[in-house]
Amino acid sequence: MVDFRPARRSAGHRPCPRRKAGEPSFGRDHRSRRTPYPSDPGVTVTDPALVRRAVKAAALGNAMEWFDFGVYSYIAVTLGKVFFPSGNPTAQLMSTFGAFAAAFLVRPLGGMVFGPLGDRVGRQKVLAVTMIMMAAGTFAIGLIPSYATLGVGAPLLLLAARLVQGFSTGGEYAGASTFIAEYAPDRRRGFFGSWLEFGTLAGYIGGAGLVTVLTALLSDQDLLSWGWRIPFLIAGPMGIVGLYLRLRLEETPAFAAEIGKAERNRERVPLREMITGQWRTLLLCMGLVLVFNVTDYMLLSYMPSYLTSELEYDETHGLLVVLGVMALMMIVQPFAGALSDRVGRRPVIAAGCAGFLLLSVPALLLIRQGSLLAIALGMGALGLLLVCFTAAMPAALPALFPTRVRYGSLSIGFNVSVSLFGGTTPLVVTALIGATGNVMMPAYYMMAAAVVGGAAVWFMRESAGRPPHRAKAQVAPLRGLPHGTARARTERRSFSHGDPSEGP
Repeated sequence: MVDFRPARRSAGHRPCPRRKAGEPSFGRDHRSRRTPYPSDPGVTVTDPALVRRAVKAAALGNAMEWFDFGVYSYIAVTLGKVFFPSGNPTAQLMSTFGAFAAAFLVRPLGGMVFGPLGDRVGRQKVLAVTMIMMAAGTFAIGLIPSYATLGVGAPLLLLAARLVQGFSTGGEYAGASTFIAEYAPDRRRGFFGSWLEFGTLAGYIGGAGLVTVLTALLSDQDLLSWGWRIPFLIAGPMGIVGLYLRLRLEETPAFAAEIGKAERNRERVPLREMITGQWRTLLLCMGLVLVFNVTDYMLLSYMPSYLTSELEYDETHGLLVVLGVMALMMIVQPFAGALSDRVGRRPVIAAGCAGFLLLSVPALLLIRQGSLLAIALGMGALGLLLVCFTAAMPAALPALFPTRVRYGSLSIGFNVSVSLFGGTTPLVVTALIGATGNVMMPAYYMMAAAVVGGAAVWFMRESAGRPPHRAKAQVAPLRGLPHGTARARTERRSFSHGDPSEGP
């Protein structure tokens, strides 16, 4: 009998070939359900469960970095008494913050080491190393003997631990944002990238909140003798959990495609090419990072001191207001990330720049009214404007660079800009107020940063909905795919915007 049924294999169908050991897989076959079905050229499609795991692992490292930042900032007075004993409390505090600032000096060096390494050996491996170094540096601070026990060796060990932290941080943010950007589906890259800064805010709140609880529960003597060590020692278990999550991840599809090329076509990229070959894009990146970090450090690091020193506001209330603003930002963060997927990165970042340019002075005048409600409204307005950057930048910055130099060039541009402009913001603004006597300098400084950021946005190419560094890439229309195929189901699941309230 002749079988008139149509053949199950179409003319263009090819069976999935067997994969050799160590060879990257981009198709879904009978042996693996972790990798997605290949998409059209120029479209990133990934398994949603794998993306969520990647986001959690990347965000935890960022949370750990800012956990240390929150702990160190809130317990600085106690650390000054432990490691820098003197009769002058101001000298103690300045010595403590001097050791803190030293970490910013080595961040560009860390970026120049870890960035090119991540482009050569892989994002996942380097992020595992930075996680170990960050956890070890923070944990070591909790073990350092006091000045009374070790003498001058105690502050030197504190400085060494801070340098280890700063060096590892140089490869952390750029690597984490690159990792998420290369894993996330093109149409949801902003949403998933926004969870990186969600981790930042959560880490800072966790560190600052823990110190606040310890300060309330322990006596001054207990806090000075042993209580201050607890937040730093917690970094050990956190680092083990983060390392476990990162070691379970596979390499990103974009990097796997790079290493899948023939070795003769994949040459080592020298550090000089990452800088001179990308200098225009590096300047653009530094401009975006400038407005991002100047406003970030101004609001979250400098404003508590401004409330206390310039407005003579109660220190505890000022810190609680900042923590409340950060909690508000955490709530809005994923929704703003999803918005950047719909309307684009450029409109969201441009809105933040315009907002800081127009509203910095009114917001600071409102803060200077002195009442709790006025301060909360002014700080809340600045916090919502800052969300425009924290939600869109993790997806926008990696898209500036091609895959072969993405980690390295982004690490260099990001860390140089942070060290020159972000980390120096509190010091520069304090000096400007002292030199001019003008207490509105914080507003003017944010406005100047907004002008630089607006100019960078003007020259920036839109990347929403497109593969990183492919401005003219085509996004496959879903309606062109048969509804019953596994590929259609995969792409619909990967491309759907979903509910922003659904976390990774």
